[in-house]
Amino acid sequence: MTIDLFAKLPKVASFEVTSTDITDGQPFAKAQLSGMSGVKGGKDISPQLSWNGAPKGTKSYVVTIYDPDAPTGSGFWHWAVANIPASVTQLQSGAGDDKGLKLPSGAIQLHNDASLARFMGAAPPHGHGQHRYLIVIHALDIEDIGVPINATPAALGFQMFSHRLGRAVLTATAEL
Repeated sequence: MTIDLFAKLPKVASFEVTSTDITDGQPFAKAQLSGMSGVKGGKDISPQLSWNGAPKGTKSYVVTIYDPDAPTGSGFWHWAVANIPASVTQLQSGAGDDKGLKLPSGAIQLHNDASLARFMGAAPPHGHGQHRYLIVIHALDIEDIGVPINATPAALGFQMFSHRLGRAVLTATAEL
């Protein structure tokens, strides 16, 4: 059974996201796996992302990386960055490190589901099968989404509910 993870969200325009580190539908490279979680060769390096074609009226972007297949009952949020200015259309590889110095001015990294304000690489449980990692660029009609730095990605999603103009999705996979 295939589940449309966006089915209950408002329909919005789509636009394009690409990456020099990820091919849509293909496995993450070792660099995007989680060394913090003990994955051999994993480096927890956030992927390079570029996007274009966002809807007119876009005032900011949010980037999220989410594993809907994590055995938690609620998936696992690996990364969430809010308040990316509309003039920015790419993030460098490694922008999601502990300091976030490669992020654009004004952008904030929220805590992921490991309680870290950074990108945490993929680490599906050994033998659990293939996991999908939804890399989503959300185009918003507001410059500052108004979430505190300690907000969860789920709270961010709730705040974005009525502000989304568009969505660009790239999917990576991982299996250990």
